[in-house]
Amino acid sequence: MTSPLVKDHAYRSPQALVGGVFLLGIIGWLGFDALFRGHGHTPWLALATMILVVPLVVAFTLRPAVFAGQDRLRVRNPFRVVTIPWGEIAGLRSGYSNEVVTKDGAKYQLWAVPVSLRGRKKAARRQAKVASDARRGRTGSAGGGFGGLGGFTTGTGFGGLRPPSPGEGDGPVRAETDKVMDELREMLENRGQAESAQGGITVRWAYEVAAPAIAGAVLLAILLAMD
Repeated sequence: MTSPLVKDHAYRSPQALVGGVFLLGIIGWLGFDALFRGHGHTPWLALATMILVVPLVVAFTLRPAVFAGQDRLRVRNPFRVVTIPWGEIAGLRSGYSNEVVTKDGAKYQLWAVPVSLRGRKKAARRQAKVASDARRGRTGSAGGGFGGLGGFTTGTGFGGLRPPSPGEGDGPVRAETDKVMDELREMLENRGQAESAQGGITVRWAYEVAAPAIAGAVLLAILLAMD
């Protein structure tokens, strides 16, 4: 019997998406104003700058994503897409950045799941508050009545995090990106030995991003040299 296909879990940074849309709006407003109202070389300079800058903004804000499937982890970074079978992953590491480490020693940064020190500090403060409330609840209610009921927490929308199962609310409070890494580690543990999750690693460079950016840079350099 063939196992049912499982849809990929997609993880993206909401902050990067919002920032990218905002930057593209500013670039479009200033760029089109210069295109239609500028004089001399100004419209051409504006066009070359937009051809250079827009792909880079898209590459670093809207493009990054991590797709966790049944058999593979697909990492879409600014300039390349790396597809790694779960069986080839040695571990998922969190430090100053979140990385996937393969069994051959290669490391690939997860641009879509950035480490947030601010998020970790915020989670630590929430955890301290939860612990403090729990201590007050135990001393005030002696384990009975409404004081003994645990609060229900829901997962927030960072790329498909699920609400916690019963009993998970009693665990430590975690930053959202750390929760994502926990989910990926759980999938690695569950699927790493599966026969269908073996194979080679593929790396594809994002020429659709690099080519227009290089063209814009060349055109901009020519226009500046003509001045």
